[in-house]
Amino acid sequence: MSLVVAIQMDPIESVDIEADSTFLMALEAQQRNHAVFHYLPHHLSMNTGRIYAHVRRMEVRRRKGDHFTLGNWEVMDLAAADVVLMRQDPPFDMAYITATHLLEHIHPKTLVVNDPFQVRNAPEKLFVSHFPELMPPTLISSHVAEIKAFREQHRDIIVKPLFGNGGAGVFHLKEDDENLGALLEMFTQLSREPVIVQKYLPEIRQGDKRIILIEGEPVGAVARLPARGEARANFHAGGRAEKAGLTDREREICAALGPVLRERGLVFVGIDVIGDWLTEINVTSPTGIHEINRLDGTRLEVLLWDAIERRLGHAAAA
Repeated sequence: MSLVVAIQMDPIESVDIEADSTFLMALEAQQRNHAVFHYLPHHLSMNTGRIYAHVRRMEVRRRKGDHFTLGNWEVMDLAAADVVLMRQDPPFDMAYITATHLLEHIHPKTLVVNDPFQVRNAPEKLFVSHFPELMPPTLISSHVAEIKAFREQHRDIIVKPLFGNGGAGVFHLKEDDENLGALLEMFTQLSREPVIVQKYLPEIRQGDKRIILIEGEPVGAVARLPARGEARANFHAGGRAEKAGLTDREREICAALGPVLRERGLVFVGIDVIGDWLTEINVTSPTGIHEINRLDGTRLEVLLWDAIERRLGHAAAA
């Protein structure tokens, strides 16, 4: 099966080939003799119902400083492609949401991974709220009195932007911290969205865990340990990767999520767990497969492409 694969992503020039999951996905597609094309989100257009992008044929290789070759510009009707990988990094803003609306016009005739309708309706910190029994105590609000009451109840809290990513804008506020009011003023000035406030989980000092699910099944995990003096374990915030398996509680969490993810066409998902609690469900541009591959000796990108090709095979059979 030779496929036409268009990857909507960030500039290939800036990709870290030792950390970027999209690079591995492109490399595996190429090894399967799929034709791989690269474009940026702003190269996507709709004209009278036709969805197309200005793309370039892309070849990738594991060679630092010389990891890609791009061909000449051409216009691709995305309805004629077999697969579109929506892999640009958040923030999950109106530009991101608009891209999901555009790609929804071609899915599922062209398989978009992940399903753009479901991505739009599953922002990381909101989608997880559909599983309250799996979450730590959590408040989503812009009402100052509600936020202060939540801190009075739980004392030690985390405050973070509702649509942030990579650990940016995450604050740990202890019971006696006097900065809550000023912090909420800052969030209000920066955005009209509510903030998300959670009970602080001291287990974060031992790290959180990124678990990768493909078609709703857990296929690997990595522990992320925060740097000294940090309350964030995200790799973007300096977190360190360590080998990790799954606990019984984490398998319970995955079992609860799996059927929902499969039904929604969320093929590639990364969830974050602290202690016994699910904190995020990442469906936009999950990362972590590099670290898991290195620590476990696996190749999760192979499993991912197997899943994509199965979906295409089932669609063709239907």
